Amino acid sequence: MTQELFRQDAYLRETPATVVAVDPQGIVLDRTVFYPLGGGQAGDSGVLLLADGSALAIADTRKGKDAEGRPTSAIVHVPQAGQDELLARLQAGAAVTARIDWERRHKLMRFHTTTHLLCHLVPQLVNGCSITAESARLDFNMTDPLDKDALSAGIARLVAAGHAVEVGAITDEELDANPALVKSMSVQPPRGTGRIRTIRIGGEVDFQPCGGTHVANTGEIGAVVVTKIEKKSATTRRVVLGFA
Repeated sequence: MTQELFRQDAYLRETPATVVAVDPQGIVLDRTVFYPLGGGQAGDSGVLLLADGSALAIADTRKGKDAEGRPTSAIVHVPQAGQDELLARLQAGAAVTARIDWERRHKLMRFHTTTHLLCHLVPQLVNGCSITAESARLDFNMTDPLDKDALSAGIARLVAAGHAVEVGAITDEELDANPALVKSMSVQPPRGTGRIRTIRIGGEVDFQPCGGTHVANTGEIGAVVVTKIEKKSATTRRVVLGFA
């Protein structure tokens, strides 16, 4: 099991860690600040610094899988190609420092929080999501048209208001009693531990289960606008976000 330090503090940029395993999937550590691909958010990239100062480039981060392809509690750091010599020196028990590409991560955090603002502005179920460092999108299950300029103005208003973004948790039972908290049709909150992580923005702006990384205040998002609205099907409207 990998300790997921990013769940409670998305601003941690690095951590000392111990290598648990090195296999064809990648490198598993006992603890990490690297967020794995999930919930629509891209996995982190960065470096693992070895004891001698060498830097192993990490291209992506994924959730581990067992032999049958089922998710495990491990987080896999996927090395960039062409580093065979460094990988050969990395063994279980080795001490490393895991350091994320902070500039890229912060863009992901800004976009992810903006998608939650978009859920407030467009109160419809989401049936698709993608968050990268270059752009983000939400697919809404709806037939009515959307106004690009009106949505951009709404985002700007919520950003300027400087709403606090708070990490919390609810029980499985609380979620069962309030199923409307789940706004995604395609991704369900992970269950099994009895506690489900939540993100609350500005008291009543947005509140929903979410495992992703976020900024601490909407004012930190900066200038994000709607760059495109597409009719993907008769019942799907796609809203694409970009940095202004």
